[in-house]
Amino acid sequence: MAHSVRVFLTREALAQTIALMLIKDLDRIEPDHYYTIALSGGSTPEYIFQYLSDNYAARISWEKLLVFWGDERCVPPEDRESNYRMAYENLLQNVPIPDANIFRIRGEDDPAKEARQYAGLVSSMVPFFNGIPQFDLMLLGLGDDGHTASIFPDRPDLFTTPQLFEVAVKPGSLQRRITATGRLINNSSKIYYIVTGKGKASIVSAIVEGKSGSENYPASKVNPGSGHIVWMLDTEAASRLKL
Repeated sequence: MAHSVRVFLTREALAQTIALMLIKDLDRIEPDHYYTIALSGGSTPEYIFQYLSDNYAARISWEKLLVFWGDERCVPPEDRESNYRMAYENLLQNVPIPDANIFRIRGEDDPAKEARQYAGLVSSMVPFFNGIPQFDLMLLGLGDDGHTASIFPDRPDLFTTPQLFEVAVKPGSLQRRITATGRLINNSSKIYYIVTGKGKASIVSAIVEGKSGSENYPASKVNPGSGHIVWMLDTEAASRLKL
C-alpha cells in the first residue's frame, strides 16, 4: 500500500501537528458520541503527551475521548515500565478527561486472562466495523527490530490470529506483554506511526520503500483496510528516505 509520509524539523512541530489533527477530528464528533484512541508507549509518545499537556490542556475537547492502549507491559500501573503510568503522568492527570473515559490494560493481572478481558472491554466500548471494534485513531511506534505495539519478529502469528489481544514475550528480556493483534490494528480508521531519531532511519526506509527483507518486520504488516496510515517522522528518522 502507499504510505503517507510527513517529515518535521522538530519533535515540537510533530507534536503540534498531532494536536491540530486531533482537534480537527474532535470537532467532527457529534454530540453524545466519542472519539476512540489507542495509545502507544515509548520515548517519542512521552514527549508528545507532555507537549499536549503543556500546550493544549484547555484547547482540546478531552471529554470526547475514550482512551485505550495498544499494548502494555505485564507490570503494575505504578511501575516505571508501565505504558499507562507514562501516559497518566505526562498527560492524562493534567488534562480535563474524566477517569471514566480511561481504560487501561491491567498489567498486574494474569496476562492470558487480562488479554481476554481487555478484548471484551474494547468490544463493549468501541464501535464495530467489519465485525470487530474500530478505533478512530491508533498511535504506533517502531522498535529497532521492526516491532510495533508488542508484536515482535518471532511472532508473525499475531497478525493472523482471530483474537483481538494476545500475550507476547519480548525477546531477550523475556518480559511478558499484552498486545493488540494485527486483526485489531489493521481495522483502525487511522494509524499514525510516530518515529524519531537517526537510529530508526534504516528501518523506516526499508518499510516505507518496501525494500527486500522488510516483510520480516512486524511493522511492515500494518496495512489498515481504511488505507489511512501516516508516518510522522522527524528529519533524522526520515534521513534515508528518497523523498
